[in-house]
Amino acid sequence: MLYVKAPAKINLTLDVLHKRNDGFHEVEMIMTTVDLADRIKLENREDGEILIATTDQFVPNDQRNFAYQAAQLLQTKYGVKQGVTITIEKEIPIAAGLAGGSSDAAATLRGLNTLWKLNLSLDRLAELGAQIGSDVSFCVYGGTALATGRGEKIQEIAAPPSCWVVLAKPKIGVSTAEIYGGLQIDQVKHPNTQAMLEAIDNDDYEGMCQNLGNALEQVTFHLYPEVVSLKEQIKRFGADAVLMSGSGPTVYGLVDTELRVSRIVNGLRGFCDEVYAVRLVGERNLLD
Repeated sequence: MLYVKAPAKINLTLDVLHKRNDGFHEVEMIMTTVDLADRIKLENREDGEILIATTDQFVPNDQRNFAYQAAQLLQTKYGVKQGVTITIEKEIPIAAGLAGGSSDAAATLRGLNTLWKLNLSLDRLAELGAQIGSDVSFCVYGGTALATGRGEKIQEIAAPPSCWVVLAKPKIGVSTAEIYGGLQIDQVKHPNTQAMLEAIDNDDYEGMCQNLGNALEQVTFHLYPEVVSLKEQIKRFGADAVLMSGSGPTVYGLVDTELRVSRIVNGLRGFCDEVYAVRLVGERNLLD
């Protein structure tokens, strides 16, 4: 039996460059992990079956589940006869733009690599993760990275300046496919990825705050006006900078003092059930 942490990610930047021939979009984004995490328990089975147990009724427990797909991929690719029971203790909100499902898959890949003694490198696990979903490769590594391609090409960068992150998710789920489907490339407001890289490199908190940007915000805001008002509330309550993560609907605020964190959290509780005060992790995973 093995326990593995599956941390959430936020986007500091998310840029969409163009639509690719394979139907995906070419992206350029800076992602980093926060200390909100699911907990994955892996238990060997001798019958070869893959079973998913979860604490959240809205998480699929069949082949639609990314953690299931991760286990199945390793079984098939490496001729593993053992099965596994995967218990997912959910803390990360679902369909939230925080890569919860992708992180569960990545944690499953890392954990089963140990449990099944496959001796695969993180790079190899990240390659396999790309076959499951665009964010899985990043989640295999964790830490902070510039992701390109459809999100699977990962270049490690330094951890961002340390600060608090207040995450708030409204009572809606957002489909990533729907948001990308509504994107008009010629109207995209592009974030300044290079300026964000420089701010991180210089450990410049103000520079990081000034250069947050997400090209998908305009689509999600148009379809879900409650996300706009949530962003405005977080600003009003005193966050230093506010951005939607991924395709949404989670919005986060960066805050550099703990005193203001509790004020923002308390203020948001009136608008939102799911509010979390977390820290940036920013450090890369090691093999389990």
